[in-house]
Amino acid sequence: MGKVFRFDNDVDTDQIIASQYLLFPSVEEMAPHTFESLDADFAANVRPGDYVVAAENFGCGSSREQAPSVLKALGVRAVLAKSFARIFYRNCINIGLPAIVCKDLYDHVQSGDEIELSMSEGTVTAGTQTYACTKLPAHLQGILDQGGLIASLNQD
Repeated sequence: MGKVFRFDNDVDTDQIIASQYLLFPSVEEMAPHTFESLDADFAANVRPGDYVVAAENFGCGSSREQAPSVLKALGVRAVLAKSFARIFYRNCINIGLPAIVCKDLYDHVQSGDEIELSMSEGTVTAGTQTYACTKLPAHLQGILDQGGLIASLNQD
């Protein structure tokens, strides 16, 4: 179980991590500024195993890999959205952060709610309700299980 942090439509990568923080030397130094313009307390309140739940077109904007990287650095277990910008989705997989399409969840949860994701089943449970999500193909799940694309490629 993890806590929901809910965001609306069209959250772009600059709202996830603003460009001025890209000058910091590490993702760990950038992470405290995650979602600063949308929820100034996000980085202080998110805990390992929590979830970002969003509406349509999450991660639009630039191709910066730091956007999913700061979420992973803060311990976000997965990002669940109605839809993703394609490059953000791929960047999530590349760094080992699950990005799951779940069309109905957003309309039925609020920030602070507790949910549980079963990637193997392709479901999310919120309270007594279970919602169907996209079940990742085995090759993408394998990349995630190994910590991202580079880690997967480096496996013997």
